[in-house]
Amino acid sequence: MSLPQTSLDMAKPQPSVNDFDYSFEGLTSVTEKFTEKLNLSSYALYLSDIGASVGFRLAVMHPERVTAMIVQNGGAHVEAINKEFLTGGLSDYWEERSEKNAQVLLDWLLTIEGTKWHYLHGASDPSKISPDNWVIDQAYQDRPGNKDIQLSILYNAKKDLDVFDDWQQYLRKHQPPTLITWGKNDGIFTVEGAELFKRDIPGADLHLLDTGHFALEEEVDRIGSLMHEFVDRKINKK
Repeated sequence: MSLPQTSLDMAKPQPSVNDFDYSFEGLTSVTEKFTEKLNLSSYALYLSDIGASVGFRLAVMHPERVTAMIVQNGGAHVEAINKEFLTGGLSDYWEERSEKNAQVLLDWLLTIEGTKWHYLHGASDPSKISPDNWVIDQAYQDRPGNKDIQLSILYNAKKDLDVFDDWQQYLRKHQPPTLITWGKNDGIFTVEGAELFKRDIPGADLHLLDTGHFALEEEVDRIGSLMHEFVDRKINKK
């Protein structure tokens, strides 16, 4: 499938892997500076997908700033990672960062088919999900130099395994008000990963939804309603 030419082709290019640290530590540093530029002394965090790896790091750094968490298919426990997804090439790449192992990811995960899979796998009604999602995502993904960036992020994701315990200790100690809205058919993060948040935060609200990884695509109204009710009950009442 060939993608249409877009204004992205004319956009200012993102920094290369030689000019920026495309690790979650690097992305967290940028996010921290952004919140401080805005003088945000407190905030609620929406934690989803790999963005959760930034959000949890930020929470550990500044627990006093976090008023609440909404977790949507973003893991904080090793049990959350679907082993079948890892065996699709990512575990080999974590083990050895070689061109051969990178090519396995380039041949599927970072292609239009891999991008579509993220949206459609586990969806209860795939016909409701707009193709604009993966077409636009892939257009960004196919910018010059971006595959190297994605490979760097994917490789550095293995560092999460070393800090899951720090995240769990943060959750157990600080007990942030937490809402979990989880696509239970996700091919990347398991239902067990959702349920384990209740071990660390017994008072967390957990909702398992009949959809996949990008739960908002099918359940935006339901999740939006849950968020409004949660914020009114847990934050606004204060």
